[in-house]
Amino acid sequence: MSSVATQVGVRFNPPAIVLIYENEATKKTRKRVMPVRNFSKFSDCSKAAERLKNTVRHSAYLQSVSMKQLERLHVILRDRLLGRSLEQSLASLDLDPNEDLNKLSDEELARKKAKMDELFERNRKKKDDPDFMYDIEVEFPVEDCAESCSWDDDDSEKL
Repeated sequence: MSSVATQVGVRFNPPAIVLIYENEATKKTRKRVMPVRNFSKFSDCSKAAERLKNTVRHSAYLQSVSMKQLERLHVILRDRLLGRSLEQSLASLDLDPNEDLNKLSDEELARKKAKMDELFERNRKKKDDPDFMYDIEVEFPVEDCAESCSWDDDDSEKL
């Protein structure tokens, strides 16, 4: 049996992953609710997502769903168990340039770094891209009130 996921979501009470998929043989749209068992606010979301995807009952349906997406859904479930609202949970997945990353837990920091890596790869220009340029020179405007630093004034490097 082959199926293609069209939508994936989360149900909070009781906790479950909801999958809306299309059966390729019959071309019918179906809904599958996959309960998330043995999951607490201390659970590892990546392991829980991997366990769900590798379950014999659900593996055929979750082939077209990425592990990242399943992990995000488990993070939302865990955040709900920690007392966070859906809006807070979704906002924690976004990147804030003014956020102090030193104050985050190891797991939150890993999540932010993974998001940064994903954004970097999406925006990176590769040699095969049509608008790729090897050496780009940019002239930045010099401000009149530029601050000077003590390390700028070192005369020891002059030839």
